[in-house]
Amino acid sequence: MPRQSTVVESPFIGQAYGHYTEENHEAWRRLYARMVPRWDRYANAHYLEGIHALCLDPDRIPRLEDVNKFLKPLTGFQAKAVNGYIPAFLFFDCLRTRAFPTTITIRPADKLDYLPEPDIFHDVAGHVPMHTDPAFAEALVRFGECAHTAVEIAGRAHNAHRLTSIIRAMARFFWFTIEFGLMRSKNGLRVYGSGLLSSFREIEHAIDSPEVQRYPIQLEWAINQGFEIDHYQPLLFIVDSFDHLFSLVDQLERWMREGKLDNVAPGEPAVNEPDLKSFLDAQVG
Repeated sequence: MPRQSTVVESPFIGQAYGHYTEENHEAWRRLYARMVPRWDRYANAHYLEGIHALCLDPDRIPRLEDVNKFLKPLTGFQAKAVNGYIPAFLFFDCLRTRAFPTTITIRPADKLDYLPEPDIFHDVAGHVPMHTDPAFAEALVRFGECAHTAVEIAGRAHNAHRLTSIIRAMARFFWFTIEFGLMRSKNGLRVYGSGLLSSFREIEHAIDSPEVQRYPIQLEWAINQGFEIDHYQPLLFIVDSFDHLFSLVDQLERWMREGKLDNVAPGEPAVNEPDLKSFLDAQVG
């Protein structure tokens, strides 16, 4: 039975759709148009089915209420607007309740290739189509539940060192799967990670470049491998299916309970004070 958390202040805001300018919509149009052939070539079949199911307008920034009309009946997930960064526990807890925190700003037209922070193109065109797939959606929910486990086993004792290590392990797992994951298919390797699905140049680089190391995922590698966000990823991991991904999340939680995440390798990503505090202050029951 899903664990319930104490009610916290909602991170969600309204989209204020009328505030988008024609320049904003043009940025979306350009981003979308150039990605279509890349998706056809490199994206996994579940993503292609998902982006078709969402009926996104290629010329206008989507209204999240319209996205959710197509998304929610498929898996119960909803894209919900947030004003940028929210602390780690709250983000993971949103996944547990099938709400995806969605950035509503869009990158400027002169920075189409790279933006260090998420924007609405990354979130809606990169993440949300994957949320239409029931098996992937269940893996996301299961991952969100792991945040509650982390609080139960480390947060109540206010063991900051242990909790910091667990948060770092969870962040690395999310990065190497949900953000930058590759999947086997009958046509070879395909992309399912949203960081790749929203990147015009890196989606091709991830599959075709001889500079990228690609390995079948092993949990002990992923949770001990640091990453940096400001360049193409030199190391990527491959899953067999979304059922395989779900089993890895189960394994992550087991290892958390067994203490195997208590001392993962130091390094990136750094765990900042708001993220740690979000776990320490969380109340779950």
